[in-house]
Amino acid sequence: MDTLSIGNGFATGGLSVWMRKLPAPARLPPRLPPRPAGPAGAGPPAAPPSRPRRRRPACRPARPAPPASAGQRAPRVAPARCHTGRVIAGQVREELEHSADPAGAALALERVLRSHPDAGARLDQDTALRAAVLAVTAASPWLGRVCVTDPAALDVLADLDQPLDLVRYAAEPTGGPPGDSRPGAGIARAKRLELLRIAARDLLQRDGIEQVGAQLSSLASGLLHLAWELSRESDHSEGLAVIGMGKLGGGELNYSSDVDLLLVSPPGRADDPRAFLDLARAAWRVDLDLRPEGRSGPLSRSLASYQAYWDRWANTWEFQALLKARAVAGDPTLGAQFEQEAADRIWGRPFGAEELRQVRQLKARAEQEVSRQGLSDRELKRGKGGIRDIEFAIQLLQLVHGRADPDLRSPSTLPALRALAAGGYVAPEDATALEAAYTFLRTVEHRLQLYEDQQVHTVPASAEARIRLARVLGYRDRASATALGQFDADLRRHQAKVRWIHERLFFRPLLESFTSTTPSARTQLLPQEAVVDRLRAFGFADADRTFQAVRELTRGFSRSSQLMAQMLPMLLDWLSDSPDPDLGLLGLRTLTTGTHRRDQLTALCRESPEAARQLCQLLSTGPRFARAFERHPDLLAGLATGNTLVHRTRPVLDERATRSLAWRTGEGAVERGLRQFTQAESLRIAARDVLDLDDVDATGLALSDLAESVVNTALRLVGPPLPFAVVGMGRLGGRELAYTSDLDLLFVYEAAAGMGAAEAAEQAGTAATALVRILGGHTPATGLYRVDTALRPEGRHGRQARSLEAYSAYYQRWAQVWERQALLRGRIIAGDADLGGRFAALAGEFVWGQPLGPAEVLEIRRTKARIERERVPPGDDPKFHLKLGPGSLSDIEWTTQLLQLQHGVAETGTVAALNALAAAGALSEPDRVVLVDAYSFCERTRNRLGLVRDGASDSLPTTGPQLTVLARSLGTTGSGLRDEYRRHTRRARRVVERLFFGDVAPER
Repeated sequence: MDTLSIGNGFATGGLSVWMRKLPAPARLPPRLPPRPAGPAGAGPPAAPPSRPRRRRPACRPARPAPPASAGQRAPRVAPARCHTGRVIAGQVREELEHSADPAGAALALERVLRSHPDAGARLDQDTALRAAVLAVTAASPWLGRVCVTDPAALDVLADLDQPLDLVRYAAEPTGGPPGDSRPGAGIARAKRLELLRIAARDLLQRDGIEQVGAQLSSLASGLLHLAWELSRESDHSEGLAVIGMGKLGGGELNYSSDVDLLLVSPPGRADDPRAFLDLARAAWRVDLDLRPEGRSGPLSRSLASYQAYWDRWANTWEFQALLKARAVAGDPTLGAQFEQEAADRIWGRPFGAEELRQVRQLKARAEQEVSRQGLSDRELKRGKGGIRDIEFAIQLLQLVHGRADPDLRSPSTLPALRALAAGGYVAPEDATALEAAYTFLRTVEHRLQLYEDQQVHTVPASAEARIRLARVLGYRDRASATALGQFDADLRRHQAKVRWIHERLFFRPLLESFTSTTPSARTQLLPQEAVVDRLRAFGFADADRTFQAVRELTRGFSRSSQLMAQMLPMLLDWLSDSPDPDLGLLGLRTLTTGTHRRDQLTALCRESPEAARQLCQLLSTGPRFARAFERHPDLLAGLATGNTLVHRTRPVLDERATRSLAWRTGEGAVERGLRQFTQAESLRIAARDVLDLDDVDATGLALSDLAESVVNTALRLVGPPLPFAVVGMGRLGGRELAYTSDLDLLFVYEAAAGMGAAEAAEQAGTAATALVRILGGHTPATGLYRVDTALRPEGRHGRQARSLEAYSAYYQRWAQVWERQALLRGRIIAGDADLGGRFAALAGEFVWGQPLGPAEVLEIRRTKARIERERVPPGDDPKFHLKLGPGSLSDIEWTTQLLQLQHGVAETGTVAALNALAAAGALSEPDRVVLVDAYSFCERTRNRLGLVRDGASDSLPTTGPQLTVLARSLGTTGSGLRDEYRRHTRRARRVVERLFFGDVAPER
């Protein structure tokens, strides 16, 4: 074959004499279509110059090779054939072979040579220009098109040290699509050319990630100011100040970032910013959603309006966003005033546990969305171990400590991280690892966005696209690993390290301060004031108590102590995101007091971090969890295996209850075994509830199944010598038991063969008393449940157990309407099935045998009104009473029961009855939805309040720690919880007044 020996060949033969062997990393991914001709696009590629119709193309691209898998080396494609059959030797061949995309670069260079007559000579003579052209065309088809379409592109690449004169280039809107005279076309062109220069310096490794971000931000600021200057000519934005937010404000813009802006109008004027925005959008995607009221708010507002909004309505995340607020264009005086006022609002307000919780919840929701899309491992920005993890952690520490330490107030990520490390707020080794990961992840993000100037943050799924990305990042195949293998390994390593540090970052320096007596050569201990500030911000109100707990958890030199010291930063982080961090830490401390429990706890942390996180959530919700785990340490191990959180069906409960008592002898031992079984199963149900594994209906059903199983087991222990049945009433009968519910029971019996009436009554009374004693215990501390038998005929003055004939006689002669209402929820739960069936038939005839008359309806209404006036305990606010307040549980239950009696709808549970009433046409669908939603909300809140207060309570706390803990446990804030209560109960009360009282509500 022939070889040219004159120079490098650009001037004499163009690409027609290029080498025959062009290595390519793989079959390149299909070229993305060029961005539509728009404000920031480079325009479509220029058409090739006209040529004779029969002329063959100078160089035919090679047929692509099949795609490579992640473990394969990049295949080589067949040579690019040229009609001359000649190849070029020398330095150019080597440069092209080592580029990221030889075939793509060759095609782009062919177009450059066709478009610019002098390009061949310039590339022959200027090795620096040639390197820049090869770098940008191999990395970015989009920038390759810029080189083809803009006559100034090669001039820019020939002098990478000289920033563009933006004003001059913006005034010469050439180089875009022919005839492009759009407003702002010159601004768009200036952006493309300066970005080309910045990208070339980046790809040639002349600038690091910080310098690239700063130059991109400077470019954006310059063009925004130019757009403002031009818009002033139309007198639409005179005096407007342009505030950069997000990455622009932080001076760390991406290649394809939106520019987040706030616009500030001069005092007393309502400037129209649309002329400015039209020009700015010629070059950038402008996002104004961070403004007050978001998309519903005005585009610009005065500084006084911003101040009023910040002082009255702004959310915590909005103050977090203001960390990066920086005047970037427009009126400099007004911009400086905005910066000062924003700083005063950020650093002049406390940043406590509630504020921290709010912003962490927002981040958690974003992570959940990424996970839902299946992108957690490939998302560079929002995925686990991604850019947002680093930025978020730094911003939180700035907000916590920046009030006291002005050195931490940098709007830029890496300078802020270095300041945190210098001040001892972050361990030096963590800061070093985070900076390395941030640099790597941002570099990958930049290379992705350069490909086609698209706002992407996700590593491609296909191996072929990732191979190309790896090569653009500088990876090459080696004997020990492919380019793709190296890239994937580095990505996983950085993501895992970031996530590991993120989960421990906030508390590692605290533990060093707690456990170190002298600063080591590598660690600067956190100042005591900063320790207290951070603990309070993360919900630990008592620094001294936290100090003692940490010391106790990490004392000793055993393996378990060392493991606990390693896990404690993560445990404290989980606790800080829990309802009551102090209570949770106290619970952990309690569980380490016994050797067996301590071993169980450390094993749990070692084997299942997720189970350890669940334990922190449970311990911080209420005291009963720590007590239960203390009494049943085997349940700790069950968290790791998942056994503790398994749902138990009724047959399984019966079998386990029988098995737990089978080996015990003696009355005390058997009752103690039944108590331990009940406590363990109650913990299981509560844990599933708190961890959101069950909704409120499933929780009520599980508690009811457990109570029925316990009643049946207890009745077998009693062993009545005659037919005997237990009727569940109230919430137990409706299968919607709560944690603090009483067991409302009726006992019915029948004389055994040969047994007289008196003997039967005595035997039944003895059995009922024994059953109540087992369930209620000798003392409240030893009881399983509180038992209430007051719904029996004649109430507390009547016999505890009655015969079937006595019930029949009573219901026929003396029963009142409220007893019909109560029997709506009656259900046989234990004992003789035949006797129970006959009682159910008797009760059904009493309830449904006669229609409800007007006098009976009036009596039900009067009784309900009397309850509303008299039953709310003194000191409780009736407007926030979960059981007896307007529109709360009692209102909904009574309304449901009245409608059931009026329309003959038989159901024992309230929600089930509401659904049945709607199905029967007795209740409209909108009314059903309102009542079911309010009932579910009040019942769930009441259940959780019982766990938080560790006892019966029906009144929603008004203020204070209990309201805060309750709200956190339910995933909201104190004010948010009370607002939600008002919303549900007001709607429900309107339905109740219409359906129950007939629009004539009683006086309260």
